[in-house]
Amino acid sequence: MEMKSQREQFASRAGFILMAAGCAIGLGNVWRFSYIAGEYGGGFFVLLYLLFLVILGFPVMLMELAVGRAGRSTFPEAFRKLQPANSRFPWHKPVFVFFSGNLILLMFYSVITGWLLVYAAGYLKGSFKNITPEQSAGFFSNMLADPVTQTIGMLSAVLLTVTVCLGGLRKTIEKVIKIMMAGLFVLLLLLVFQALSLPDAAKGVGFFLKPDWGKFLGDGVLNTIHAAMAQAFFTLSLGVGSMAICGSYTSDNNSLAKDGLWILLLDTVVAVFSGLIIFPVCASFSISPNAGPPLIFITLPNVFANMQYAAVWGFLFFLFLAIAALSTLIAVFENLVAFGIDHWHWSRKRSGGIFAIILTVFSMPCIFGFNLLKKFQPLGPGSNVLDLEDFIVSDNLLPLGALYIVIFCTSRYGWGKENLRKEISNGSGWKIPRGLDFYLRWVLPVLILTIWFIGIAKRFKLF
Repeated sequence: MEMKSQREQFASRAGFILMAAGCAIGLGNVWRFSYIAGEYGGGFFVLLYLLFLVILGFPVMLMELAVGRAGRSTFPEAFRKLQPANSRFPWHKPVFVFFSGNLILLMFYSVITGWLLVYAAGYLKGSFKNITPEQSAGFFSNMLADPVTQTIGMLSAVLLTVTVCLGGLRKTIEKVIKIMMAGLFVLLLLLVFQALSLPDAAKGVGFFLKPDWGKFLGDGVLNTIHAAMAQAFFTLSLGVGSMAICGSYTSDNNSLAKDGLWILLLDTVVAVFSGLIIFPVCASFSISPNAGPPLIFITLPNVFANMQYAAVWGFLFFLFLAIAALSTLIAVFENLVAFGIDHWHWSRKRSGGIFAIILTVFSMPCIFGFNLLKKFQPLGPGSNVLDLEDFIVSDNLLPLGALYIVIFCTSRYGWGKENLRKEISNGSGWKIPRGLDFYLRWVLPVLILTIWFIGIAKRFKLF
């Protein structure tokens, strides 16, 4: 195992926590969490989500951060540095497959972020003034059918992301992330206050947070448990090295367990507070909270049209979503930029420019999947390119990559549990007890495999 090398670091502990939180905080916390919580009955789903966030997401996140900090590099290079010198198995080589998930994720995440920017701009222009339900659905359909509008939105998202990353870690990334996270939480509180002040908001809060045994049992206990496990796992974007890059830039002054708790807390606050926005709004306007993905882009714009200062609240809501999405784009794109610097020794400017071009070109199939390539339905009738890309990342690379991390970090043939415990506990703060070794080595992999298997079985309707 090689010694740690010198590497640019965050100027402050807050910078590390906020960038890692920014990587975790994204559309999964707002869009996916809200409609899945609505689909599975609210209360019990939320409790299970919080439970699995602690016992499943948290330990894998710590492992990924530890690999990044110990290796002081991006995912593949960190594995190469940390694997035993006499190992017959090249642990770092399969990591390239999992690491590719960063680019595939950005290929559709940049497009969706573009949609959010289009909607935010639409509210500024007055496009949603007095909009009817039919017009709201038509706006979304017309946007998807227009590759030019989508491309402009995507290019705007990529340009903002690349501009931040080209400035470097301390000069722009850390400073911009701090401002974005501060703005995100201010917007979050404003939107929560407005949502809770609506008529019948208490009904929405009750649905969201009050456990209902009848609903829980009626939806199918195993389905709800699996949905909560999957959401707790996927919300942190674990398994492809997105967290590892944050770990590679942080100091050894504080234990990762200590800082990881802050990351987990911020991620959870955004998810729960987002529910306190969406569910009271749904209750106030008699909208089903299990409307699925169209809830954000079709249903809520119509709701905002019936609120006082509709343009203001609509703009703030989509600005909030755009900031959450951009924080993820910046953190993940920085992973690609750092890979070019670490692996091919490119300059930051060259690496950022090359990956910006690659990302722009590779994002086009997702856009065309809703219009020019609409007949291409890779996962069956009604599916599209975005569904395929999401399936590759969310259903496969994330869980299998996380499983690989756990095995590498706990196996004596890999990095090993002693090295893992030492790295996580290094610095001031909470230490990892030895009593967790059995859980991390044997129970955690079974939970991850369960998520992956059930997810694949559901996708292909095997049962």
